[in-house]
Amino acid sequence: MNLVAAADFLAPTVAWASLAPILIVLGAGVLGVLVEALAPVGARRAVGIGLACLATLAAAVVLVSRWLKVSSEPSSLGEYIEDPLTVVAQLILAVLGFLAVLVLADRTRVGDGAFAGQPSDTPGSTEEELTDAKAYQRSEVFPLALLSLGGMMLFPAADSYVMLFVALEVMSLPLYILAATARRRRQLSQEAALKYFVLGAFSSGFLLMGSALLYGFSGSLTISGLAGALVARSGMDMIGVAGVLMVLVGLLFKVGAAPFHAWTPDVYTGAPTPVTGFMAAAVKVAAFAAMLRFYQTCAAILQWDLVPVLVAVAALTMVVGTFAGVVQTDVKRMLAFSSIAHAGFVLIGVLSLVQGSTGHVLAYLLAYGLATVGAFGLVALVRRGDAEGAPGAEATALERWAGLGRTHPVIAGTMLLFLLSFAGIPLTGGFIGKFVVFSDGFAGGHGWLVALALACSAVTAFFYFRLVRLMFFAEPADGVVVVRSEGLSAVAVALCAAGTLALGVVPGPVLSVLSQVVILLP
Repeated sequence: MNLVAAADFLAPTVAWASLAPILIVLGAGVLGVLVEALAPVGARRAVGIGLACLATLAAAVVLVSRWLKVSSEPSSLGEYIEDPLTVVAQLILAVLGFLAVLVLADRTRVGDGAFAGQPSDTPGSTEEELTDAKAYQRSEVFPLALLSLGGMMLFPAADSYVMLFVALEVMSLPLYILAATARRRRQLSQEAALKYFVLGAFSSGFLLMGSALLYGFSGSLTISGLAGALVARSGMDMIGVAGVLMVLVGLLFKVGAAPFHAWTPDVYTGAPTPVTGFMAAAVKVAAFAAMLRFYQTCAAILQWDLVPVLVAVAALTMVVGTFAGVVQTDVKRMLAFSSIAHAGFVLIGVLSLVQGSTGHVLAYLLAYGLATVGAFGLVALVRRGDAEGAPGAEATALERWAGLGRTHPVIAGTMLLFLLSFAGIPLTGGFIGKFVVFSDGFAGGHGWLVALALACSAVTAFFYFRLVRLMFFAEPADGVVVVRSEGLSAVAVALCAAGTLALGVVPGPVLSVLSQVVILLP
């Protein structure tokens, strides 16, 4: 009997090549935790940075090689789908992750980074003073960033509600911790992390409840199984509609769409600025990629019931992000509301359902991600100076940026490039992203929504150019310094600027590749 049972046993087949990029990133994250626990104190930071950079670059190389196969032969590996959407979204995430790690790792010449020496120290306590006196610096931010990135890379490939939820939590939990680790204004940072955690748990509840309803509706835990059930049922089923809406609410929270946006300005302001850049750029790519798969596979079948609701969400998101951003006096809060407005613009591409719209949404997200990582990298370098000129906390108030174009023209000029991209000015990646997404929206029958988006784009340009006016046409502000860092942020910002220009000037090669992005439907 034992021999017969052994003969009948079939070893599972694991598609290691398909899973390699995620395994590299998550494996490096786990190894980084071991380095933090076991390596000598002096070597931890350097090893952590090296691991994070190598892992993201190695994952990007593997994904480029996978594209050659997947573009012609997409495949489903159970609950994991490897199709062009998965590979391109993961590649964008790996690139943005590499750039974000460079910004996370940067410190001033005196070792003053964005993160507390030991985030567990009570602000103002004796323990914190001792940590600062010994120049002790924990480096767990790098494995945390890698673990979060691994969850983001799982998000676009998930074909089941279980994997979708696990990926959501693996992505989110490290971000909750990272948001609480700011070196300065620690209590504000911890408050931001708590808000993010509480509201994130609320959104996870929506996702879980929606998944439960859809399982009861379809009898399947997979998104592809739900699609078959929706097609087989005739007429509107309220359980299916409610379940789809609740899952979409969980995803809309992550992209910061109104009315699920309330966490965005506070968390972006309180979190360490390099973490804000990583979160603003990468989370949007992961969540929108998952939304593209879920919407085109399932929700589009119910589009007659869902489109009015989602169009209202897109319109409200654009209006809230635009007009709330006009009254902001802080650079980080301004960029937070800008990100909300951009989420509304991207939703037009998700709803359009025309040929090539999936790739165009990813083009928009790539352009937005490059400009976002670069802009927040620059914000981290502009500091308030004391009477002796030593750098202090970040100078995020808009008036502090006055005259920066005269005192530091390279910093101001690069920030100008990123603001032009956010505004959608020609010869930048942002213009190409908006052009292709708005074109898809018009072709998909959402002309009035595109008209609203164009009007909102014009208004957002107002508050971008208000900062430009301050930088180049106002007298320099007193007590503001641009710190000299170790140079890692400069490398990241330069790469982001080059990518923003390249996407705007010669977008053809990237758009040609992205035009091949399709979603493997059941």
